[in-house]
Amino acid sequence: MTFGVLVFPGSNCDHDAYHALKHIHGINTSFIWHKESEIGNVDGVIIPGGFSYGDYLRSGAIARFSPVMNAVARFAEKGGPILGICNGFQILLEARLLPGTMMANEQLRFTCKFVNLVCQNRDTPFTSSIPDEMVLRIPVAHGEGNYYADSELLKKLEDANQVVFRYCDADGNITPEANPNGSVGNIAGICNEKGNVVGMMPHPERAVEPGLGSDHGRYLFDSTLSRIITAL
Repeated sequence: MTFGVLVFPGSNCDHDAYHALKHIHGINTSFIWHKESEIGNVDGVIIPGGFSYGDYLRSGAIARFSPVMNAVARFAEKGGPILGICNGFQILLEARLLPGTMMANEQLRFTCKFVNLVCQNRDTPFTSSIPDEMVLRIPVAHGEGNYYADSELLKKLEDANQVVFRYCDADGNITPEANPNGSVGNIAGICNEKGNVVGMMPHPERAVEPGLGSDHGRYLFDSTLSRIITAL
């Protein structure tokens, strides 16, 4: 099994993702530079967090045009598992591989802290191993994490079970106070209709060892490992 981690100018969580995959989970992992036109023979792709192209225009807006994204789109169409984390989620939205848009945090400040998440869709390559009723403790670090979808799209996402994660309190209650950025419906992560492309604002790769404050991020990579091995 091999995973590819995309690298854009300004990516700063690429090595965290590499570490989580290769050193914690033992998955063969390689970096893929944004100028590559192919992603090679990989079983999964991680689009990591950071500030691709400095976020000078709009988060993810320039990275969306990198040559590698055409290959990522083809991989997604074939059902390949893709996880976009933070800036990676923003890139997936700009590339229209996921629906909706991202706005500045409601409080207009960069937010960096641990949050609680409840998983509402365990039928994706990145969530199948998350225990039922578990509240995940995973950090966020973003200035534009306010996910927005109009009422029509929101209903479509709800009806199709495309909302994967929501912000909640420590007991799993979805409350306004638990929402760190004003995201509609407390949405922290969504997937495409096929379920193979997942985007989320929290950073699971920063929560894979107890010494980091939480190891709950491991469940996402455990899920991937289990799902792909089963499929091989």
